[in-house]
Amino acid sequence: MARFTLNGVDTEIDAPPDMPLLWAIRDIAGLTGSKYGCGAGLCGACTVHVDGKAVRSCVTTIDSVEGQTVTTIEGLSEDGNHPVQVAWRDMNVPQCGFCQAGQIMQAASLLAETPNPSDDEILSAMSGNVCRCGCYQRIVAAVREASTGA
Repeated sequence: MARFTLNGVDTEIDAPPDMPLLWAIRDIAGLTGSKYGCGAGLCGACTVHVDGKAVRSCVTTIDSVEGQTVTTIEGLSEDGNHPVQVAWRDMNVPQCGFCQAGQIMQAASLLAETPNPSDDEILSAMSGNVCRCGCYQRIVAAVREASTGA
């Protein structure tokens, strides 16, 4: 039994301790915003926050988040108006949309740590998130917009 806070709610997940957090979030908790992409932590589609830091939930076990706070895309903002989400809409970032939850979670973590990142810092932080549609210029522009509030 793993106990942690999930999107502000104390949660108990009865599953094997080595279950990937992604499966616990999607299959047990029913929060399907985080996506399965590669299963090896390389694409970023499954990115969530654990105690405010971006992690790849496909390679993070539920026993490793015991007692911690996990935030998924569903819990990032109650009304969907986190500055990154607003910038994503303003900049029309998504094409297919598959990677966007992970992209947004990675960007939100970056901005929480570095409120006014340079383009190089944005590129570095976002480099582990793959967008199959190639929306990278819009992603960088949206992160920049979210950081300035412009």
